[in-house]
Amino acid sequence: MNDRPIAVFDSGVGGLPYLQSLREYAPNEYFVYLADRANFPYGEKSDKELRQIIVESVGRFIEATDPKLMLIACNTASVVALEALRERFSIPFIGVVPAIKPAAETSARRSIGVLATRRTVEDPYTEELISRYASDCRVIRYAGVEIVELVELNYFTTSEGEKIEVLKPAVEYFKSEEVDTLVVGCTHFIFVEELLQHMLDGSAKVIDSRRGVAQQTLRILEQESISRFGQPQPESGRLFVSGNGLDQAAEQRYRSFSRLYELEWSGVL
Repeated sequence: MNDRPIAVFDSGVGGLPYLQSLREYAPNEYFVYLADRANFPYGEKSDKELRQIIVESVGRFIEATDPKLMLIACNTASVVALEALRERFSIPFIGVVPAIKPAAETSARRSIGVLATRRTVEDPYTEELISRYASDCRVIRYAGVEIVELVELNYFTTSEGEKIEVLKPAVEYFKSEEVDTLVVGCTHFIFVEELLQHMLDGSAKVIDSRRGVAQQTLRILEQESISRFGQPQPESGRLFVSGNGLDQAAEQRYRSFSRLYELEWSGVL
């Protein structure tokens, strides 16, 4: 039995739905989460700068929490830094990628939408996934630039009507392109996934990579013989943020995310 925690890392709060999914698949495990708000957002930084930022942030997180495994719950961070993290640190790392493979397996009309950040939409790795798993599909991509900040900065203060206005251009675009399967290709977007599904009004099925990531995590825990057995954890984990401090509004926001996902608020790491 291994009582060390499973760590989840993201540029912000986008990885929290992945933590929730992992908790459902592995209720005996204890989790620690780091929102790298000091470096948010990742999208405008160069690969070299971002790789250095992520390796340093993850290093501090590992030193503070001594995890047995880490999920990089960010598409951009996974593509840019996963190889460097595996070279630097001895624990297993799991990344996330847009769920293009299951989308291709699901799409009846061979018409898939990918809603992601501009970086993920334009990244050669996304093109590689399409070529490998969806070469017989028409794949329509859309960069939901405003959605990341909506979730990270205004999720609790924005009305449903205001969220709908932010999502409307993407939804109307995918409807006009008649996609039947929509990939949520940014972890932050999962926070508005149900609203997206409602707005699509049955025209497309929305999917993400949470199930596949959770199943891969279970496989790694078994392969490495590092699962925790026994009773489910009475406390499921802790949430940290990076940075030199928080103003009152930011602290309240992250405390609210902690409560939403039943995590102990642990402040700035």
